[in-house]
Formats: sequence, C-alpha cells, structure tokens
Amino acid sequence: MNAITLTDLDVSYGDTKVVHGINLEIAEGESFALVGESGSGKSTVLRAIAGLAPDWEGRISVLGKARTHGIDRQVARHCQMVFQDPYGSLHPRKTIDATLAEPLAIHGLSNRGARVEAMLAAVGLDRRFRFRFPHQLSGGQRQRVAIARALMLEPKVLLLDEPTSALDVSVQAEILNLLKRLRREQGLTYLLVTHNLPVVSFLCDRLAVMRHGRIVEVAGVDQLKAGALTEPYSKELLAASGGHAEILPT
Repeated sequence: MNAITLTDLDVSYGDTKVVHGINLEIAEGESFALVGESGSGKSTVLRAIAGLAPDWEGRISVLGKARTHGIDRQVARHCQMVFQDPYGSLHPRKTIDATLAEPLAIHGLSNRGARVEAMLAAVGLDRRFRFRFPHQLSGGQRQRVAIARALMLEPKVLLLDEPTSALDVSVQAEILNLLKRLRREQGLTYLLVTHNLPVVSFLCDRLAVMRHGRIVEVAGVDQLKAGALTEPYSKELLAASGGHAEILPT
C-alpha cells in the first residue's frame, strides 16, 4: 500500500490555479522530496494533503484512505506536518508541555504527561524543557519541539515543509540526523519540500522536480548524486546548487 497517492491533483487560490494535474505515488517507508524554485507549487501540495489548502480537485489518499476537503481527523491521526519556521509554528504563550499535550487532548488520548516526556526524549530534549516557553529555546530546540508535536499522535506519515531552512548550518545537520534516525526507528514516511538538493541527497530516496505547478521529472536520489537528471530545468537546479548534491551532516 502507498503511504500517499495523488491523482490528477489541482489546487487553486481563488481564481488562480497553482498546482496542475499532479500524479504521484509514495510508498510506505519512503522518503520523497518535492524540489523546485519558490512559487513552483511544492508547498501547496503539502498544504492540500494536510487539509490547509481546501480548494482542490482530484484525489488525495493517505495510507489507502481518501481524504475529504477541510478537516479530516482520521487523516490527521496518521499524517502530520512540520513547518518551516519553528518559532512561528509554536504558540508563544503556551509552554512546551501544553503544545505537545494539545493534540492528545483533541483526540482524547490519556497518559499525557508520560507521552510528552517520552516524545521530548525521542527528539533529544530532556525534562527541563517541558515547562519552558518557545522564546526560551534556540531555533534548533524549537524545531525539535515542532517535530515532537507532529509525532505525538504516532503518525506514520510526516509532511516536512523546508524543515531546516530557517536554521544555522550546524543546527541543520543536527535536525537532518534527527529526522533520519526517527524515520528508521519509527518506520515513518516522509514527504519533504525543499530547494536544497544536498538535503535531498542525504535524507531522501526519490524526488520530483516541480515547475509552474507541474511535475517535470521524477528521479531516484542516485541519479541526483550522479548529476544524471534528464530534464533541462532539473539540470538548471542542479547547476545552481554547484553541480553536485552531496552532504555529510555530522
């Protein structure tokens, strides 16, 4: 069974169609990237899957279940999103404890304190952080909290929207290593949006190149590393990254 299936997906904002006829299958356990320049529609695809872009047509299926328009709590249990800005995505007046416990309360899950502490530990934060506020954390720590919040319901699919682009380079490496470990330990499927091809090389198995709301090429990460992308626009992206896509986080 595929983790995510998109069939003839169109997404509009008002009268403007920004995503056109996307067809995509992402296998369970796969890490897949959508890449392209700003405005190519890649983040809009994630928002449609998450239920944050309600004006769409076609079919979106998560773990074999077709999602409805708007809020879909069944999909939310299995598919969560991590946003680009780790400060903007956390409520500034809520403690980390309140932030992490909120999805448990919404879905009626018990044993919240133990779950919060366990998830903090899973993302590399100890109990000291539980009752702090977001402004008391560094950018990397805030993004760890955002990842923990996304994992509180034990989803199988994570949508990652530029999860390291707002962080310093050294912290980016820490978060990438964390995401790689969590995927391995929890059997997660990732759909990653990024313009950073070295990040794709490190974290993903396959990628789709988007331009003007359409997919122009789907390739394996081995093709990316070898510089063997075939479409002219894909080659332009690779050239803009310096002609290579290797990264070795520490």
